[in-house]
Amino acid sequence: MKQNEKLIKNLENMAPIDLDDIPKYYKGKNGYMAKDVVSNFDLSYNIGTAVTYLLRSKNKHNDKGVEDIRKAINHLHFELDRLYDEV
Repeated sequence: MKQNEKLIKNLENMAPIDLDDIPKYYKGKNGYMAKDVVSNFDLSYNIGTAVTYLLRSKNKHNDKGVEDIRKAINHLHFELDRLYDEV
């Protein structure tokens, strides 16, 4: 069986995600989820990932958001590199 076929088979057998099981740090005060914000703005992967890290930054780790802010900055650098490579 090819690798892609295995992946498809695994995906087909996955149970649906229960929205109540999604960690609180991915949900805003009004129940908005980071993934929905990113999707609504049609952001690139790197920008979307940076936004997600920023939205959850003060809620996941006990470091005042430092780790997630640093990760967001890295993804913004990745996006800049990608954009510069297109020129």
